[in-house]
Amino acid sequence: MAAEVMTAQELTDLRLGTLDTAVSDWEKMHGKLDTLATGGGGGVSGKALETQAKAADWSGANATVSKEFVTKIAVEFQDVAAQAKSVLGILRDASAALKKHKTALQTVIDDVAKHNIYINAKGGAVASVPSGAAAGKGDIPVPTDEELAVAERRVKRVLWEASETDRIAARALRALAKNKHDFTGDGPGGLKEADDRQGKADAEYWAKKAQESNPGEWSDEEIARFNETLKNQRDNPGFSEHFATTLGGEGTLQFWRDMAAPPGGAVEGDRAKTLAEVQDNLSMTLATATQSDSPAMDTWKREVIAAGDKPFPIQGLPMGPNGYQVMSSLMDKGKFDDEFLNDYGDSLLKYEREYPGDPEVAWRDTANLNYPPTDEPNDPFVGFMEGLGHNPEASLDFFNDSTTADGKEMDNWDYLVAKGDDAREWPPGEDGKPLGHDALGHALESATIGVPYDSDATPPKHSAGSSDLVNRIVGEYGKNHDVLKDSPLSDSLGNITAEYMRDVQDGMNLGRDIKTYGSNANLGDLSPGLLKDFLGGVGKDPDAYGAIINSQQAVTTELINEGYHDKAKYEEFSEEIGNRINPGAEIAGIMAESRTQAVYDDKIAADAEFNESLATTDKWADRAIDMGLSRFPVAGDAAGMIIGDIKEAVVDHYTRDSSDEAGQDRSDFLESQRVKSADAVYDATYQAAREAGTDPENAASQADAAAREVKQGYGMGRQRAGS
Repeated sequence: MAAEVMTAQELTDLRLGTLDTAVSDWEKMHGKLDTLATGGGGGVSGKALETQAKAADWSGANATVSKEFVTKIAVEFQDVAAQAKSVLGILRDASAALKKHKTALQTVIDDVAKHNIYINAKGGAVASVPSGAAAGKGDIPVPTDEELAVAERRVKRVLWEASETDRIAARALRALAKNKHDFTGDGPGGLKEADDRQGKADAEYWAKKAQESNPGEWSDEEIARFNETLKNQRDNPGFSEHFATTLGGEGTLQFWRDMAAPPGGAVEGDRAKTLAEVQDNLSMTLATATQSDSPAMDTWKREVIAAGDKPFPIQGLPMGPNGYQVMSSLMDKGKFDDEFLNDYGDSLLKYEREYPGDPEVAWRDTANLNYPPTDEPNDPFVGFMEGLGHNPEASLDFFNDSTTADGKEMDNWDYLVAKGDDAREWPPGEDGKPLGHDALGHALESATIGVPYDSDATPPKHSAGSSDLVNRIVGEYGKNHDVLKDSPLSDSLGNITAEYMRDVQDGMNLGRDIKTYGSNANLGDLSPGLLKDFLGGVGKDPDAYGAIINSQQAVTTELINEGYHDKAKYEEFSEEIGNRINPGAEIAGIMAESRTQAVYDDKIAADAEFNESLATTDKWADRAIDMGLSRFPVAGDAAGMIIGDIKEAVVDHYTRDSSDEAGQDRSDFLESQRVKSADAVYDATYQAAREAGTDPENAASQADAAAREVKQGYGMGRQRAGS
């Protein structure tokens, strides 16, 4: 039965006074029992009784029965004192942890409230914006779906950790109290040790069961219980390492092959839904295990890699998936160890490059290893790329590394990404698109942005290595932008572009430097036109379009504000503002043309998808501003208001009404986007000028000049994207 997760209301209302009283009482109890056991005060004690019993001259029946009884009782005094110490350690740790969880939850609640988000009793995040009448003249931004989702994930993480504390403590206390007539002297010293012991016990149970039975024949109830154990223990090294090493490298692969692909074909219904959870939780479990550098775990890693080319046939059949296919199916979740990922990847690339046939032939096996089930081939590069997508360091190292096969060294980048003669031909999926390109995009995201592709964490400053990789990405897909038409890669490339928007605008700024977030990707050094062709290709994807527009608008607004902050430095200030605006305007023009090509010409997306993406990708506006806060002239609530204005401007100025009544033809839409782009910059410039102390008349004049600059740059961008 699934363990209950604490609700926000339960954690908020949790009264820890009784628990603190219990801790205090057990401190006193332990002190008394320890004295009684060891004789710390010099009085009668179990230890003294044991010493006297052993030293006494027993005879007759007393030499056996009485002496043994007295000695055992003396040891029991020591056991009860040790058990009291365990209870005290568990209660003390639980109290400290639950206080920490309560504080963390309140911090999240207070933080998201600043963004008009309310956390309800169950931990859900809902918008908390007063009605127009209640708000009065205040302009209160409504939180987006993405902001609500991030807030809810933050809350659920805290609630999960609090529930884990409760689960581990309760299980440890029940174990100590399970024998009414005996005491245990070897209980855990606290929650951490209890968690480790519980994990090892669970690992021992399930590994033994896997070795003594066929996991593919486990009942639905057994698989559900196994999944619940994985869910609870997947981040526990005590469980993960012990489970993996007890099964061994090949045994782990055999275990999942047996469970996921039993004879008779794909599992369906509720069992398939449970197996989808098992696959995710087992992936995270193995990822945790690989973080250990123990000799046993090192052996496991070597065994897994060595078994890569070994077939794991279905019962009664001569063929089946090989080790690479099985292991890669368990890499979708969790952060695997850097060195293991790179060693595994080198071995996988070498095998494929030396295989006497194309990847589509090498990986034609379709045994069901992934849930939900599909009929697609088990291309191990898909899962491996997802593994890199959750480990930025390993991903960057891998794309900057090379592999030798058949005596020929080749860059991993050239094999997996570039379009040379020896590059990989990615097997097609059921939709005809390259099967692993979505996962490849995730790996490139993590390598360039510096955090797992699906993480809410704040990325670090761009390193020289990640910036160089962005340069290669833009150069490659600027040269081959036609391959991005309706490509699963495009949304990831859009996210990378949004993250590196300052570098993009710097690359389009004709030698006038724009400060970047860390190392500069030097996109201006590429052959003329490659950057704009890259943007034109990527911008046809709705999600990429939304990310780029949000980031572009934020960076352009920030550059305008930054210019007004440093106004005294420039003799020709209007020209300086024009220089700062022009790259963003050109990007807006490129995006508008790409959008219309996608909708009218290529017919690969609808306007509604582009409109929706503007709202769902607005986190990139926050991110762009976060990068430049050290240079931003305002901070705190004022910065928050500016970010809110930027998001609102993006939705207002770049959304197209696609209803039949308000439908526009292509030229009308492009012209309206030109005007709206200019309007967005007019508003940003006017606001910045007024905040810098410029009178309304001059502020309007400067904003008009900025708007004209936008229209010119927008037109240049359109021409480039349409060429």
